Amino acid sequence: MENKPVRYEKNNKIGQISFNRPDNLNSMNQETVSAFQKVIDHIKNDRELRCLIITGSGTTFCGGADFRSGFEKNGGPRLNEVLMDFYRPFLDIGNLKVPVIAAINGHAIGGGLGIALMCDIRVANRKAKLGATFARLGLHSGMAVSYILPRLVGLAKANELLFTGKLITGEEAALTGLVNYAVDKDKVMEKAMALADEIAKSAPAAVQMMKHSIYRGLDWDPVKAAEMEALYQARTFEMEDAKEGINALFEKRNPNFQGK
Repeated sequence: MENKPVRYEKNNKIGQISFNRPDNLNSMNQETVSAFQKVIDHIKNDRELRCLIITGSGTTFCGGADFRSGFEKNGGPRLNEVLMDFYRPFLDIGNLKVPVIAAINGHAIGGGLGIALMCDIRVANRKAKLGATFARLGLHSGMAVSYILPRLVGLAKANELLFTGKLITGEEAALTGLVNYAVDKDKVMEKAMALADEIAKSAPAAVQMMKHSIYRGLDWDPVKAAEMEALYQARTFEMEDAKEGINALFEKRNPNFQGK
């Protein structure tokens, strides 16, 4: 179990998913995608579950997609579909009936931030770095990040975060409303579990119906937004700027974008 890329456990009607590739910043590869979907499918059929916590092992929540795995290189003209297949298990978080809490123990970058945004409540390490860093890689955002961010932090702040790809701390994220709480690193899981315990004590049917009502009232549709993003992201993957951005990431240098 310890060697699996995604771990799952349940105690007292509270489930916990942990990304388990700490040596690779808990980045997402195809193995992670498949393992996460299996866990989500299992959770959907668990009628006893009251709340779910998603976190990362080690010092990182999730560092985004693992570009070393080359998941994006074999899509060809279907790259947008490949991207959607890659993101779909994490978008499936939104289909869970129970409330989901992101316990952001460490950095949440790119798609890793997208996973946190798919959760209903977020608790962050006050010193962790969070960022929609896609533009710094020459890419369009994915996993409905450009859809969810403006709805959480407002249009102007979302524009700033997306256009610059800048990183902010968990403490800054709490001030903008991106996360509910920013606490010391060793208190993240404690706070997330305390919230989960409070939710678990509430009437489960009422909580689940309210969750449904909240998102229905917002006309919430991140999957449709992610499909549009996948088209744009696929296009940017084909451009020289994306090749430069990803190479610069591996080489730990600043990219030199040419707008092509």
